Amino acid sequence: MDYFCIKTTKQKGIITMTNLDTIDKSLLEILQNDSNTNIKEISARLNLTKSPLYDRIRRLEKEGLISKYVAVLDTNKLNASMVVYCSVSLENQKLDAIEAFSRSVDTIPEVVECYLMGGANDFLLKVIVKDLQAYHKFSTGKLAALPNVAQIKSTFVLNETKRSTVLPIF
Repeated sequence: MDYFCIKTTKQKGIITMTNLDTIDKSLLEILQNDSNTNIKEISARLNLTKSPLYDRIRRLEKEGLISKYVAVLDTNKLNASMVVYCSVSLENQKLDAIEAFSRSVDTIPEVVECYLMGGANDFLLKVIVKDLQAYHKFSTGKLAALPNVAQIKSTFVLNETKRSTVLPIF
């Protein structure tokens, strides 16, 4: 059975279609769970020799389905950190204003995720800071200082009950 993945690139919304077979899906699931899984183990699990396996990985990287390999940190073992979700409303929702806000947020290291939303607020940001004092400094000194910001509503995470970097592959 073949699966298709539609991906949009950041360059002018070009849509490309990638044909994913069951081996590609299984390979992506293995790599999403642990990108350090060695080729010998993946080969055995997928019943493939190393050469075609390397070819598949290179193809998936070239097509942009695999964009990078990262280390996922255990936030409980880092210095105290606080996760805050910020709903941001802009004064002006014209395309150039939305794009300017997106570019500005992209340069702020405390913002780890940013989504353009439909509905009551324009953007949803996931922000990670050291503590409440650091969040106050961030929200008043960086976020509220951006042009076109009309309103910021903050929601503070008390306890993380689930976090995953593994995307479902349909």
